[in-house]
Amino acid sequence: MGIIEIITLIGGVAFFLYGMTVMSNGLEKMSGGRLEATIKKMTSNVFKSLLLGAGITIAMQSSSAMTVMLVGLVNSGIMNLKQTVGLIMGSNIGTTLTAFLTSLIGLESDGSGFNFMDLLKPANFSLLFALFGVLLVMGKDKKRKDIGNIIVGFAVLMCGMGLMGDSVSALKDDPAFINLLTIFQNPVFGVLIGAVITGIIQSSAASVAILQTLVGPGSGFTFGMAIPIIMGQNIGTCVTALISSFGVNRSAKRVAIVHIAFNIIGTFIGLIVLYSLNWIFDFAFMAWEIDAFGIAICHLAFNVFTTAILLPFQNALVSFANKVIRDKTDEKTKVAFLDERLFATPAIAISECRDITVRMSTVVKEALLDALSVLNKYDKALADKVEEDEGLADKYEDKLGTYLVKLSSNDITVRDSQNVSTMLHSIGNFERISDHAVEISKTSEELNQKKLSFSEEAQKEISIAENALREIVDLTFTAFETGDTVLARKVEPLEQVIDKITAEMRSNHIIRLQAGTCTIELGFILNDLINCFERISDHCSNIAVAMIEVAEGEFETHKYLNAVKGGNDVQFRAEYEAFAAKYNLAQ
Repeated sequence: MGIIEIITLIGGVAFFLYGMTVMSNGLEKMSGGRLEATIKKMTSNVFKSLLLGAGITIAMQSSSAMTVMLVGLVNSGIMNLKQTVGLIMGSNIGTTLTAFLTSLIGLESDGSGFNFMDLLKPANFSLLFALFGVLLVMGKDKKRKDIGNIIVGFAVLMCGMGLMGDSVSALKDDPAFINLLTIFQNPVFGVLIGAVITGIIQSSAASVAILQTLVGPGSGFTFGMAIPIIMGQNIGTCVTALISSFGVNRSAKRVAIVHIAFNIIGTFIGLIVLYSLNWIFDFAFMAWEIDAFGIAICHLAFNVFTTAILLPFQNALVSFANKVIRDKTDEKTKVAFLDERLFATPAIAISECRDITVRMSTVVKEALLDALSVLNKYDKALADKVEEDEGLADKYEDKLGTYLVKLSSNDITVRDSQNVSTMLHSIGNFERISDHAVEISKTSEELNQKKLSFSEEAQKEISIAENALREIVDLTFTAFETGDTVLARKVEPLEQVIDKITAEMRSNHIIRLQAGTCTIELGFILNDLINCFERISDHCSNIAVAMIEVAEGEFETHKYLNAVKGGNDVQFRAEYEAFAAKYNLAQ
């Protein structure tokens, strides 16, 4: 094997890995957040998890990427270890599809003119795929571009497979290589070779593809030689999971332990069963020459066998992982957050960010409602809780904001980019609402310490404004949690009514001040309270408008607000009048 063949082999592996990455990214983008929602829905049942793990890995074209994603989900506290076992087993089965695709490289026609099998040979169709994919990528439609990337990735993968095959084709007639094959008669050596090569490449699909280029008519490779190598390749692919487990919490480290234990135990049992039965029955197929399709069949059979044997012992695998990686007392109380390993699957990362943003909104809403309760009747314990929730909201904003900014720098779809922008916009508004909740609580504390109270008329106005504030908060937060833009459109009319109420409250206070029924000191306190009500409603409006913007596509926010406020929007005007009648200070 000369220098040119070695360079061709290296280039073929590079093309193969690049093509798989491009195809995987395109498939993941098209699936969007549906992957994440499906994972949460189906991991309650081990058989569903098994099918889901296989399906996701087929879509992602990488069991290693699947395992890295699971490490990130467990590290973030989104999933527990037991939920990942079925997914890991299923991913090992799903990754075998690539071997069947690459086995097409070995198809041969009978040489008598046109043959349908010629169309299935990668050398004949991959370049046409590449052309078609490039044409789609050059278009403007984002969805078609993603489809084009998938097709181009598949074409590059197949071209890489072809280059690998060309580079090693001469080895089949090389006496030195034929002599080297005798080493593979030892199954233990075969397992080690398969594990080491796959560990270096960090892709079982690529190492299986290399093996497929070496086998075939005249190669001297038999089933007995290839099967241990295939078993070792399944162990080698655990290297990626092992690397990804560095720097994560102990629960996430256990995902890598389960993955490694599953493949090592499966290989150990597989070797014992295969060679014990072969010793008893002397299987004739062990001496048969194997081809690329045979490699794919063996790859699938081994993973199905391992899954069938170990599936009933998933709890034992979890227990083993827990014993290998024991909990520390201080880690049990540690709050997990989103893991950057999820950047490998941006749609899932974005979906999880949204879930945590909703969690943040729940904390903020609770803080505000508690603050309004404190305003009506001062309670020191409840006031302290408002401040604690505000501190938690600050942490949410800091961590979510940092994570989302980093996530936005990844290759994400336009839609995902809009969702990231909306979340970044919303978490800032949520955090400011929690700040105003603290200010309201402190207003109540000041009134309590100074033994002050508003006039009966001022208290009535505050009560009406408070009810309006409760409704706009409920509308906004419910709309955000559910993604209901119809509900979000009701926010702006109510925000305008609250602006009207606060303006009237300021005017009425001046009248009371002039009449001597209110003091300047109470006026300052009331003005602070009115400012809080007004600012909170403004932040609610900002969140609702951001939601509508994503739902309708790019549009100018100020232009939208001016249009609905200008009286041309009949629905807006009707809702405004209804809210104005409901929250009328003169009633």
